[in-house]
Amino acid sequence: MNYAYSLTNKLFFKMNKIILVLPFLILSSILVKAQSEDQSGIRASLNLSNLYVDEVNDENTKPGFAVGFYFRKSLSDQISIQPEINYSLKGSQINYDGGFFTGGSGKYRYNLSYIEIPVLANFHVGESLYFSAGPYVATLIAAKVKDVDGDGSINSVEEYDRDDFNTFDYGVAAGVGFDFTGGTAGVRYNYGLADVAPEDRGLDNGKNSVLQFFIGFEF
Repeated sequence: MNYAYSLTNKLFFKMNKIILVLPFLILSSILVKAQSEDQSGIRASLNLSNLYVDEVNDENTKPGFAVGFYFRKSLSDQISIQPEINYSLKGSQINYDGGFFTGGSGKYRYNLSYIEIPVLANFHVGESLYFSAGPYVATLIAAKVKDVDGDGSINSVEEYDRDDFNTFDYGVAAGVGFDFTGGTAGVRYNYGLADVAPEDRGLDNGKNSVLQFFIGFEF
């Protein structure tokens, strides 16, 4: 009888230990799984940018690029948050009857360099495909304007002060991508909601518009 009672107590004690430890084991496995689903890496993109400016003869898309870092935090199997920090070269080629600053006529190519921080929500469909959307903020770090001939040759390059433009930009971004082993790729469209420059600079109501083809690789 005493032996049976002692055995019962031992079993009861062991069961209590298992019950106490089990939640910690489950929580640990969840945290490890969540950490394994997080991603960080480098990314690069081809930028096709434009400035939609009022009262100019013509606007043309200008190629550029972006490079930076991304981090993706999984919130569930279907949703993740992805902040990034990128250097992004934007701008446009614009035909003027009266040019920016110079007052001249002809083609002027704007190269606007930004440090840009988007924060995107990714909505995952299946194992690889995802859709993304979210806001971005950016600050202008450099601005160059090139006087371009009709054959594409550059007559001159003028570097302007940041204060000649609106240094703060913000907007929205949306895109679609797919994950592959060791990385991600896709297409994204960024639309600025702030004017690039004051109204008297020849870029009336001009806003950044960028189509990006990107690829990223995990660390």
